Amino acid sequence: MIRFIIYLVLLMTATVFGQEEEKIKVKATVDTFFEGFHKGDTTLMKSVMADKIILQTAYRNKEGKDILVTDKPEQLIRAIADRTSDQKWDERLLSYSIQVDGNMANAWTPYEFWFNDAFSHCGVNSFQLFKDGVQWKIIYLIDTRRKSTCDK
Repeated sequence: MIRFIIYLVLLMTATVFGQEEEKIKVKATVDTFFEGFHKGDTTLMKSVMADKIILQTAYRNKEGKDILVTDKPEQLIRAIADRTSDQKWDERLLSYSIQVDGNMANAWTPYEFWFNDAFSHCGVNSFQLFKDGVQWKIIYLIDTRRKSTCDK
Protein backbone atom coordinates (compact mmCIF):
# COMPACT_ATOMS: atom_id res chain seq x y z
CA MET A 1 0.00 0.00 0.00
CA ILE A 2 2.80 2.41 0.87
CA ARG A 3 4.46 1.69 -2.47
CA PHE A 4 1.20 2.54 -4.30
CA ILE A 5 0.93 5.88 -2.46
CA ILE A 6 4.55 6.73 -3.30
CA TYR A 7 3.95 5.97 -7.00
CA LEU A 8 0.78 8.04 -6.96
CA VAL A 9 2.56 11.01 -5.38
CA LEU A 10 5.42 10.75 -7.89
CA LEU A 11 2.99 10.60 -10.80
CA MET A 12 1.06 13.64 -9.56
CA THR A 13 4.29 15.59 -8.96
CA ALA A 14 5.60 14.78 -12.45
CA THR A 15 2.29 15.85 -13.99
CA VAL A 16 2.29 19.18 -12.13
CA PHE A 17 5.91 19.94 -13.04
CA GLY A 18 5.28 18.92 -16.66
CA GLN A 19 2.33 21.29 -16.94
CA GLU A 20 4.33 24.15 -15.39
CA GLU A 21 7.10 23.54 -17.92
CA GLU A 22 4.57 23.65 -20.77
CA LYS A 23 3.07 26.88 -19.40
CA ILE A 24 6.55 28.43 -19.50
CA LYS A 25 6.89 27.33 -23.14
CA VAL A 26 3.45 28.75 -24.03
CA LYS A 27 4.39 32.08 -22.41
CA ALA A 28 7.66 32.06 -24.37
CA THR A 29 5.68 31.55 -27.59
CA VAL A 30 3.47 34.57 -26.84
CA ASP A 31 6.54 36.60 -25.86
CA THR A 32 8.26 35.67 -29.13
CA PHE A 33 5.18 36.82 -31.07
CA PHE A 34 5.30 40.22 -29.35
CA GLU A 35 9.07 40.50 -29.65
CA GLY A 36 8.63 40.25 -33.41
CA PHE A 37 5.63 42.61 -33.27
CA HIS A 38 7.61 45.31 -31.46
CA LYS A 39 10.77 44.92 -33.54
CA GLY A 40 8.90 44.72 -36.85
CA ASP A 41 10.37 41.26 -37.37
CA THR A 42 7.67 39.36 -39.26
CA THR A 43 9.90 36.30 -39.66
CA LEU A 44 10.11 36.00 -35.88
CA MET A 45 6.34 36.44 -35.56
CA LYS A 46 5.64 33.82 -38.23
CA SER A 47 7.96 31.36 -36.46
CA VAL A 48 5.30 30.95 -33.72
CA MET A 49 2.20 31.30 -35.90
CA ALA A 50 0.43 28.34 -37.51
CA ASP A 51 0.15 28.47 -41.30
CA LYS A 52 -3.65 28.78 -41.09
CA ILE A 53 -3.91 31.05 -38.05
CA ILE A 54 -7.27 32.76 -37.46
CA LEU A 55 -7.17 36.42 -36.35
CA GLN A 56 -10.22 38.22 -34.99
CA THR A 57 -11.07 41.40 -33.10
CA ALA A 58 -14.19 42.01 -31.03
CA TYR A 59 -15.23 45.55 -30.12
CA ARG A 60 -18.21 47.83 -29.66
CA ASN A 61 -18.57 50.62 -32.24
CA LYS A 62 -19.59 54.23 -31.53
CA GLU A 63 -23.25 53.33 -32.00
CA GLY A 64 -22.98 50.65 -29.30
CA LYS A 65 -23.17 47.71 -31.71
CA ASP A 66 -20.97 44.69 -31.01
CA ILE A 67 -18.66 43.97 -33.95
CA LEU A 68 -16.53 40.93 -34.79
CA VAL A 69 -13.90 41.39 -37.49
CA THR A 70 -11.88 38.56 -39.04
CA ASP A 71 -8.54 39.55 -40.54
CA LYS A 72 -6.27 37.66 -42.87
CA PRO A 73 -2.85 36.89 -41.37
CA GLU A 74 -1.23 38.52 -44.39
CA GLN A 75 -2.84 41.85 -43.40
CA LEU A 76 -1.19 41.76 -39.96
CA ILE A 77 2.17 40.72 -41.40
CA ARG A 78 1.98 43.45 -44.06
CA ALA A 79 1.03 46.10 -41.45
CA ILE A 80 4.02 45.13 -39.33
CA ALA A 81 6.40 44.98 -42.30
CA ASP A 82 5.20 48.31 -43.74
CA ARG A 83 5.23 50.22 -40.44
CA THR A 84 7.38 53.32 -40.79
CA SER A 85 10.30 53.91 -38.45
CA ASP A 86 8.60 56.94 -36.90
CA GLN A 87 5.77 54.74 -35.57
CA LYS A 88 6.24 53.07 -32.21
CA TRP A 89 3.72 50.32 -31.42
CA ASP A 90 3.97 49.20 -27.80
CA GLU A 91 1.54 46.51 -26.66
CA ARG A 92 2.10 46.08 -22.94
CA LEU A 93 0.93 42.75 -21.59
CA LEU A 94 -0.31 43.25 -18.04
CA SER A 95 -0.54 39.59 -16.98
CA TYR A 96 -0.75 36.03 -18.25
CA SER A 97 -3.30 33.36 -17.44
CA ILE A 98 -2.23 30.14 -19.13
CA GLN A 99 -3.99 26.81 -19.22
CA VAL A 100 -2.59 23.64 -20.81
CA ASP A 101 -4.19 20.29 -21.57
CA GLY A 102 -1.95 17.97 -23.52
CA ASN A 103 -1.19 19.57 -26.90
CA MET A 104 -3.70 22.44 -26.50
CA ALA A 105 -3.21 25.66 -24.57
CA ASN A 106 -4.87 29.01 -23.97
CA ALA A 107 -3.13 32.24 -22.96
CA TRP A 108 -5.27 35.15 -21.72
CA THR A 109 -3.31 38.42 -21.69
CA PRO A 110 -4.87 41.76 -20.72
CA TYR A 111 -2.98 44.59 -22.40
CA GLU A 112 -2.60 48.32 -22.98
CA PHE A 113 -1.64 49.58 -26.43
CA TRP A 114 0.51 52.69 -26.70
CA PHE A 115 1.13 54.46 -30.02
CA ASN A 116 4.20 56.73 -30.08
CA ASP A 117 4.20 56.73 -26.25
CA ALA A 118 0.56 57.88 -26.06
CA PHE A 119 -2.16 55.59 -24.69
CA SER A 120 -4.40 54.34 -27.51
CA HIS A 121 -6.60 51.52 -26.18
CA CYS A 122 -6.77 48.46 -23.96
CA GLY A 123 -8.30 45.01 -24.03
CA VAL A 124 -7.51 41.32 -23.78
CA ASN A 125 -5.76 38.92 -26.13
CA SER A 126 -6.90 35.31 -26.13
CA PHE A 127 -4.37 33.01 -27.76
CA GLN A 128 -5.22 29.41 -28.64
CA LEU A 129 -2.14 27.30 -29.19
CA PHE A 130 -1.42 23.81 -30.49
CA LYS A 131 1.74 21.81 -29.87
CA ASP A 132 2.67 19.94 -33.01
CA GLY A 133 4.78 17.46 -31.08
CA VAL A 134 7.77 19.80 -30.99
CA GLN A 135 6.73 23.44 -30.79
CA TRP A 136 3.79 25.48 -29.56
CA LYS A 137 2.14 27.42 -32.42
CA ILE A 138 -0.54 30.10 -32.23
CA ILE A 139 -3.55 28.80 -34.15
CA TYR A 140 -6.10 31.42 -33.13
CA LEU A 141 -5.86 34.94 -31.75
CA ILE A 142 -8.82 37.10 -30.80
CA ASP A 143 -8.52 40.42 -29.03
CA THR A 144 -10.88 42.99 -27.61
CA ARG A 145 -10.35 46.74 -27.91
CA ARG A 146 -11.68 49.53 -25.73
CA LYS A 147 -10.78 53.18 -25.42
CA SER A 148 -12.68 53.55 -22.17
CA THR A 149 -13.27 51.34 -19.11
CA CYS A 150 -9.59 50.54 -18.97
CA ASP A 151 -8.25 49.95 -15.50
CA LYS A 152 -5.58 52.60 -15.27
